[in-house]
Amino acid sequence: MHLSIIIPAYNEERLIQQCLQSVFTSLAANEKPNFSSEVIVVDNNSTDSTADLARKAGAKVVFEPINQIGRARNAGAAVATGDWLLFVDADCLLNPGMVTDILQLIAKCKSVGCGSTMRMPDSPWWGNVILHSWTGISLLLRWASGALVVCRTDAFRDVGGFNQDLYATDEIDLSQHLKKWGKKRGLKFSILTKHPLETSSRKLRLYSGWEIAGQFFQILLSPSRAWKNKKKLPMWYDGRR
Repeated sequence: MHLSIIIPAYNEERLIQQCLQSVFTSLAANEKPNFSSEVIVVDNNSTDSTADLARKAGAKVVFEPINQIGRARNAGAAVATGDWLLFVDADCLLNPGMVTDILQLIAKCKSVGCGSTMRMPDSPWWGNVILHSWTGISLLLRWASGALVVCRTDAFRDVGGFNQDLYATDEIDLSQHLKKWGKKRGLKFSILTKHPLETSSRKLRLYSGWEIAGQFFQILLSPSRAWKNKKKLPMWYDGRR
């Protein structure tokens, strides 16, 4: 089995090295016969040293000029050679236990893909409320967080990858399509819970509670338009780091 790990990255010089270290450490801990991997970082038009740092760490780097998370993920998948794809955000840390769980899930040949629950160290209390709420929704509806999506490459390509009309929630859209693809073939899409993904709480530090509340209020007023309009999603695209 060959696993392609794809990391979209826009101006991530502060975090890309520790993300990659967690990836390579987790892969090394799960080294075994008949398992190979590749690590691809998609430089999503960064203006800092993200690409150089990724190359020095041992990742393959590809360039996507249009600053959009779905396009970056699709650009990585386009050059991937694995029969399974693992998308993880640059502000997240993999752990060996999670990778073990993913490889076991793949080996059972009963899944089209999976997501994972998350933990967010140093999050304020209201951040934990948001995370716990999302976790409940994710487990109930089997929606993957964009921080981590794993799937079969053939399924990913058959459903058209990440929807490039969306500037956010493209992981939910993909989860829905993967579930339908898998259902026709007797395959499940699940959310792993044993070894949660560690994700950064930086958005909760960089944006005030009022800014975050205002952002989500605008989305609630017109979700179908907001997800397709980059200007309505500053928390995702204003470049604040």
